[in-house]
Amino acid sequence: MYTFFAAETTESTGLFGALGIDWRLLVIQAIAFLVLVAILGKFVYPFLVKSIDERRETIEKGLAEAKASQEASEKAEANIQKLLADARSEADDIIKRSHSEATAQVAEAEEKARSRAEQIVKDAHAQLEADVAKARVALKKDTAALVALATERVLHEKVDAAKDAQLIDRALDAPFKKERV
Repeated sequence: MYTFFAAETTESTGLFGALGIDWRLLVIQAIAFLVLVAILGKFVYPFLVKSIDERRETIEKGLAEAKASQEASEKAEANIQKLLADARSEADDIIKRSHSEATAQVAEAEEKARSRAEQIVKDAHAQLEADVAKARVALKKDTAALVALATERVLHEKVDAAKDAQLIDRALDAPFKKERV
């Protein structure tokens, strides 16, 4: 077996032999590689290049659509900001109007309350005057009854009704005449 290796080494002298390369095997492998490259170039690479080109076109379309979407989004954002500004301005105007309307309604309610309070006071004065007049009439009747009773006790006899009424009226009218003047 040692002789076999030695015989082979002597045969393959030269540059390829020094590197341990069999030149016949190298030629066969090169031909097989070229055949493989030709087959791949004829059948596989065109489909691969076509699918890569299609993918590139799809990506470029997607990028163009994304750019268009971004521009549309920016326009929509600007539009939204403008609408928000308009809405805020309108809301401020509404608040101002409602505040002035509320102030006017409060002033109107205060005026109505003031006039109602004045009317209540006037009605109370009128009722008080009516009550005072009723009280005077009742007091006059009660005083007449008391004077009749007092006269009866002082005179120890009953004075007739006509005379009694005349005395009582004269007695009661004198103080009220002074008051009225």
